[in-house]
Amino acid sequence: MANSTSVTEFLLLGFSSLGELQLVLFVIFLSFYLIILSGNITIISVIRLDRNLRTPMYFFLCVLSISETFYTIVILPKMLINLLSVLRTLSFVSCVTQMFFFLGFAVTNCLILGAMGYDRYAAICQPLHYHILMSWRVCGQLAATCIASGFLTSLVGTMLVFSLPFCGPNQVDHYFCDISPVIHLACADTHINELLIFIGGVLVLLVPLFFICVSYGFIVRTILRIPSAEGKRKAFSTCASHLTVVIVHYGCASFIYLRPSARYTSGKDRLVTVSYTIITPLLNPVVYSLRNKDVQMALQKIIGKAAFFPKIS
Repeated sequence: MANSTSVTEFLLLGFSSLGELQLVLFVIFLSFYLIILSGNITIISVIRLDRNLRTPMYFFLCVLSISETFYTIVILPKMLINLLSVLRTLSFVSCVTQMFFFLGFAVTNCLILGAMGYDRYAAICQPLHYHILMSWRVCGQLAATCIASGFLTSLVGTMLVFSLPFCGPNQVDHYFCDISPVIHLACADTHINELLIFIGGVLVLLVPLFFICVSYGFIVRTILRIPSAEGKRKAFSTCASHLTVVIVHYGCASFIYLRPSARYTSGKDRLVTVSYTIITPLLNPVVYSLRNKDVQMALQKIIGKAAFFPKIS
């Protein structure tokens, strides 16, 4: 790869065409970034500190929050710096590294959402066997498989992009090193690589989504059999947060990756990418904290203890 590549750095164009509006975007995105970090760290801390939340559902939520925290750290700090900087370069190795970790955490998020869908299926449709189906050993194996599969997929995807020679233009029409804008800069035939990446994207997105849809099909059938309206409401409320995150996450990611790279359009795609690199990670802590009574009660309990201890001393 090094012998056939003359490009040593990439120029991230990002939002440079917006001129002075970049300062406004900096303030907005910085606010979102701080909310994402504080929200996910709060969820992780609450789940670890409250014994009542030590269940498979909150275990996967904790893993998802950790993954999404690093997912945003890979992208947003550099984007924020570039919004205030004239020099928007990123070294070749840094671009490779950014793409690898971005794809790794993105695929991990997709797979974890799939595992959370299976957890909801087991809890609602198989309540008598739930502790066997979702034992801590099974949860650990599922989480490890999601993470390993995510980064293995990322490794293959990154290699398919950067095994190509880059010897000409180095201006990436995006705010980070994503697949489509980078592979367009290769000075070789990219059709086979793009086809393999497209097939990988279909498998990564549609396979977990298929299992989520099947799980919710069984869940809906089970909920409809519950005689009381209150029972139906309680059963559905345990799935509402997960379903909201799934719709936004898979909807935005599918728009970008479930099509050939040749159809990449910088302006529209950049807007949609903002949705799943900023809005979706922002949505996760907001949905799971504002809509989840268990998390709210645990947070109030922890805040109450923190306020109470100084009075004792």
